[in-house]
Amino acid sequence: TKKVKLQSLRRQYELLSMTEQETIVDYFNRIQVVTNSMRACDEAMTDSKIMEKVLRTLMPNFDHIVVAIGESKDLENMTVEELQNSLEAHEQRVLERKSNDKVAE
Repeated sequence: TKKVKLQSLRRQYELLSMTEQETIVDYFNRIQVVTNSMRACDEAMTDSKIMEKVLRTLMPNFDHIVVAIGESKDLENMTVEELQNSLEAHEQRVLERKSNDKVAE
């Protein structure tokens, strides 16, 4: 049964991608649930593998920050938490800019 569950979890993991209405925190939580379950089934899930998945499956409005992170930071030495914090900071700046633009109108 562990093998069948792991196959199902691998499929879930492969299909994961961020939705438009989802925040970075929500998306990371969804990924963590799946990856923790996979680890419980003895699947080797490295931080770098998880971070590569996250960076591949973010919404297009994160493309420029994904490129910046990829160029400026060594993902092998970065933690999932550090990646999440960087993306959350970017998301917060974007939200603040949008709210400032609405106030200015």
